Parts: sequence; C-alpha cells; structure tokens
Amino acid sequence: MNKLRHASLAGAAITVMMLTAACGGGEKSAEDDYGKAPAGSSSKIGDGYASGSGGYGSGGASGAAAAEKNAPAKQLAVREAPGIGPVVADGKGLTLYRFDKDTAKPPASRCDGDCAKAWPPVPADDASATAGLDAELGEVKRADGTMQLTLAGWPVYRYAKDAAPGDTKGQGVGGTWSAFAPDGKKAGAAGGDEGKEGQKEEEKEGEKEKQPEEQKPAAEGVSVKDNPALGKILVDGQGRTLYRFNKDSAWPMKFACNDACLDTWKPAEPVEKSAVRGVPEKLITTVTRPDGTKQLAVDCWPVYWFTGDKKAGDTTGQGKQGLWFAVDDQGKKVTTPAG
Repeated sequence: MNKLRHASLAGAAITVMMLTAACGGGEKSAEDDYGKAPAGSSSKIGDGYASGSGGYGSGGASGAAAAEKNAPAKQLAVREAPGIGPVVADGKGLTLYRFDKDTAKPPASRCDGDCAKAWPPVPADDASATAGLDAELGEVKRADGTMQLTLAGWPVYRYAKDAAPGDTKGQGVGGTWSAFAPDGKKAGAAGGDEGKEGQKEEEKEGEKEKQPEEQKPAAEGVSVKDNPALGKILVDGQGRTLYRFNKDSAWPMKFACNDACLDTWKPAEPVEKSAVRGVPEKLITTVTRPDGTKQLAVDCWPVYWFTGDKKAGDTTGQGKQGLWFAVDDQGKKVTTPAG
C-alpha cells in the first residue's frame, strides 16, 4: 500500500514539474532565479554581453562597502556629472538614483529582494538639503517597515557598482534607472521625456500626422516576416528583427545581457496576445528582468532588438559573436547566416 502511495505521490510530483516547466511555472520575479549569473558569464565590455552576479550589474556590496551604501545620506549636494549634467549626490559624493517602476504620487518603492541588494535604499534619517537642490525631501515606508528617503516623492537609492564618489555607473541601467536631477526629475538624456511634461497632447498628435505614412510606427505586437536569407523570422511592432542570446537561459530563467550589453541589445517590450500575428500565442510570454522591468519572451527565451539594425527588416545582428540569433515562427533560433 505504501509503495502504491509513494508511486502516486511521485507521479503527481512529476506532473507538477511538467506543468511548471514552461517558463519556470510562469512569470519569474526578481527573487526567483537571479541570485547567480549563468556559468561563463562576463562583465567584460565588448564581448556582446555583460553580467554581474545578480543580473543587475552587481551582486551587491559587502562588508564596509555595504555599510556605506546603506548609510544615511547626510547633507545632499548637487554636482556636475560628465555627459549627464547636474546630479544629486549624498554627503560622501555617491550618486543618488530613482527607479521608473516606483511612484512619486503617492511615494512607493518597487525595488525589493535582490533588486535592493544592487540598488540599496537610502535611509530617511539624517538627510538634509543644500543650496541648489530644488526638490523636497520626504520619506516612504518600505515593505520591510524601514523608512526610505524620497526626493520630490521618488524613493532614493544608491548603486552597488558605484565604487567612488562621482561614479554614475547606474545611469540608464535597464532603461529604468536614472540619477536625480536637482529638481527631482531624471538627470541627463534619461530625463528627456520628463522635460516634455508641459507639451500638450494635441501637439504630439499633430507631429505624428505630419509624418509620412511609411514613417509612422506600426502597431505594437509581434508578427512574422519573410526574410530572403533567414526564412520566416519574428519582428516587433516597428518591424525590427527580434533576437535571442545564447548566454541567456530559458529554464532556469537567467539574464546574461546586462549593463553595457543593454546599450546595444534592447529588451523587447511585452505585447498583448491580441497583437500577435503568425506565431502560436502560447509561445509569447512576459518575463521579469532582475531590475524589475518586463521583457517579451518567445518560447521562454528573452528577446531583444539590435541597435545596429537601422531600418525595419535589417538582420545585421544575426550571428553576432556566435551568440545572437533571429527567432523563427515556431520560437526557435535561426542559425542560417544572414545574406
């Protein structure tokens, strides 16, 4: 009887494993499988990818460095960052950052777990403003009960990979992290969208109407394109070829394209199932990157578009470093060389 019961339990366990194996049992969170980098990953710039131990560009600070990253901000200061402009720093000169997935009205932090190891929240106590800082200081209660400093309502963080005063390695990471400008908005180029807050919506629409028809962005989605050299390949809503990266992993879910890699290979944005054309809907999913952002996945593999592709239909990313490949209409990588 016991043998039968054990066999039944084992069978049930196998069934559960089979059901959850698709993309790891559904959408992954930042705390699931991102604690370690894939074997063979590297942070070297120029090899087509860069990864830290947590997938965030850093596995987090430790020892004295960790204590410094989690210390009170003291007196905030405004300084000039090369290539970015005025940014806000703490009392020791470390750059302070904000996260696009957070909210300012009301203040709320969405960076926890492994994310908070890479982006340590700045405590609310012992912080003061200085001349040139135009944003109001405040605080917000985090999920763990601690109080975090806010600037213009936005939760404030440091970046674990900033090793010295003046470093701005966190600027633009994942397309969602930005240094603070003195007014609490996003500093530098990353803050360009906020600089347009006063633009009227009808003016934006008017600009769209002025574009020639062929220049208007296509509807967001995923579709199939016949490529003379590669065959049927997947493209995004703007006609850009979608690629997958051999150093990523579909199960367990890992992201090896981080940091400098994301300057060249941009994570494709998730799409509605209703906007999928020519590919089985079950292959199209959404996964959560280590920084909390969402990314389109095909057959559980994260997919990207290549900045080297200058127009719709380009496939110049095909075979790059022997690691990047277009995806066919069945979700498989295409290994045929580009024509």
